[in-house]
Amino acid sequence: MKKIIITGPEASGKSTLAAALADFYQTQFVPEFARSYLPTLGRPYEEKDLLHIAKGQYQLESEYARQAHPLLICDTSLLVMKVWSDYRYGQTHPWILDQLRENKDALYLLCSPDIPWEPDPLRENPHDRDHLFEIYHQELKTLRNPYVIIQGTDHPIRLEQAIQATQNLFRV
Repeated sequence: MKKIIITGPEASGKSTLAAALADFYQTQFVPEFARSYLPTLGRPYEEKDLLHIAKGQYQLESEYARQAHPLLICDTSLLVMKVWSDYRYGQTHPWILDQLRENKDALYLLCSPDIPWEPDPLRENPHDRDHLFEIYHQELKTLRNPYVIIQGTDHPIRLEQAIQATQNLFRV
């Protein structure tokens, strides 16, 4: 399975890009598990919830992988859980770290936060997006997975960058 993981800070166009890329390749994209999970809590999330979200995301990816062809496009990944765990709580659960090491064949598309912030009840950091982007960038260098930075304020240009990166790596 050829996997594309779209990642980056909040409000950086990940979901828009995932939907457009899935449409282009006539496949589905794995949605963000946290978007369906967090509203059901009835309380602010806690550190322990991040592991539950990570496992839920992992399970969603497994389910969608059985249906996706030729690509599995992921709107988020466990890298988000790592960055957020470290940023918010100063540590990451070992299970998340282990799963990240297993995703060696994935192409990461790192979305730059150069598009306007859009408020959302689940978003928390309108002012730290550039700093978080640098953390994601460093994490991707450390993981040594192939990655491409997606940037620009025009969604069609971002999509073209993603398609080009996908074709360059996967020849689809």
